[in-house]
Amino acid sequence: MDRRRFLRNFLSGATALAVGPTLLHGEWVQAGDASRFATGLREHPWLAGWKSVNTESFGPTTVELQGRLPDGFAGTLYRNGPAWTERAGFRYEHWFDGDGMVHGWHFDEGSVTHRSRMVATPKFVREQKAGRFLYPAAGTSIPDVRAVRNNDDVNTANTSVTTINGRLFALHEGGSAFELDPDQLTTLGPVTWRDDLVAVPFSAHPLKDRDGSLWNFGSIGLMGGAGLMVWHVGANGMLITANVLETPIHGYLHSFAMTEKHLIFVLAPFRYAEGEGAFFERLHFSTDQACRIAVVPKDSAEQTRWFEADFAAVYHFGDAFEKNGEIVVRAVHHTDAQAAKSPLKAAMKGDGSAVNSPTRLFDLRLNLRSGQARWVDTGIGDLEFPLFDPRTRGDRAARLYAPVSEGSSTPYFNAVGAFDVERGRRQVHRYGDAIMAEEHVFVPRPGSRRAGDGWLVGTLLDAERGRSGIAVLDAQRVSDGPLAQAWLPYAFPLGFHGHFAVG
Repeated sequence: MDRRRFLRNFLSGATALAVGPTLLHGEWVQAGDASRFATGLREHPWLAGWKSVNTESFGPTTVELQGRLPDGFAGTLYRNGPAWTERAGFRYEHWFDGDGMVHGWHFDEGSVTHRSRMVATPKFVREQKAGRFLYPAAGTSIPDVRAVRNNDDVNTANTSVTTINGRLFALHEGGSAFELDPDQLTTLGPVTWRDDLVAVPFSAHPLKDRDGSLWNFGSIGLMGGAGLMVWHVGANGMLITANVLETPIHGYLHSFAMTEKHLIFVLAPFRYAEGEGAFFERLHFSTDQACRIAVVPKDSAEQTRWFEADFAAVYHFGDAFEKNGEIVVRAVHHTDAQAAKSPLKAAMKGDGSAVNSPTRLFDLRLNLRSGQARWVDTGIGDLEFPLFDPRTRGDRAARLYAPVSEGSSTPYFNAVGAFDVERGRRQVHRYGDAIMAEEHVFVPRPGSRRAGDGWLVGTLLDAERGRSGIAVLDAQRVSDGPLAQAWLPYAFPLGFHGHFAVG
């Protein structure tokens, strides 16, 4: 069909080379002030969550676990996040801009070994050599930028990680996946899934299907075009399909949702301000316009249906399921849409009055019979990064697990919660006033098929004591606190997303 065509030579023709790469535009407006951040950090230790690293690696460091790992829990938690945010006195002003550092936390019987390493993207390697930032960033205007050839010249590989057939990948929404050695975390290089798809965006939130294959998308709008690339990669790491889904609007999306039969893409409409500046500096969400929602059958993209619902600024989705002719998708709304463009921007500047972006959990209900769509407030707020057990049946809601705020003395999360939304039940473990809690990944109990039977593993930052840590909890007894916990003798900044590799 005209609306959906198979992408064969997207980057080989003159049309692709002529488009203006939206993400890559940006001229210097005002330098970020690293000294201002340093002053704020002295007054507010919790700002260590946004401090730049000045070393390319940590570890390997082995520390003893407090408590005891449950039987069957074994493997490595990989995590990724922006870590290098300052050079030559210049500091990024947007949290999404920092170059990525991947961490590996490998569990043994009574200990955990941590190591981390910067992802050696072309951008990072060249800027290390030059001693200054050279290339445009997503949210900060950079002085005297160099010309770029494609998305991977500005790819920071800083958002998430995944494994496919034993291979480890660092992910970013604006370019290629970068493959890493799963043990040493050294960078092997960018991945091209097919020769004619060089540097086409492979986003940071792939979803694993029940057959072990992965679905993902890439926003071609980040290359100056329109539409979404829909990727399907086999469990063996080989590309199955790469299709373009043409979209009716310019819409922002960071992740997507999936049921057993469908992929769901929620596009938040936006416009660009006139003048110069980085992508997020120029982006303004069109809150007076509806979100456009694509429901794409996995086995027949030609049957894609489009829905409309009130505007919502969403970065992350929880689970999605289908029941009685309706698809239900759980999503975290950032209720201040314009502030959501740069979460914790004040913290990036060293401002001790920083506050987190306010959020609420909503259900998106898509009626497949009537074609109607609506958002329903669940009544749950102050959370982000929701995850769930993917073994949950496709016709029922999953229990969600997410970091939450429970009387924190910092602007970030200090607890982890488990939410049974339909029954109105929740369990919370609070780590402490000043301990910042990151995303907690669900790990299924080996040999069990019962949804929710497993553990949560999540990372922590105790800025006052200058240490980063990790905790393992029983997913069915979150309020009981960690079964095992460990702290490193050093600290590093907060990251975004992780993946647990069993074994």
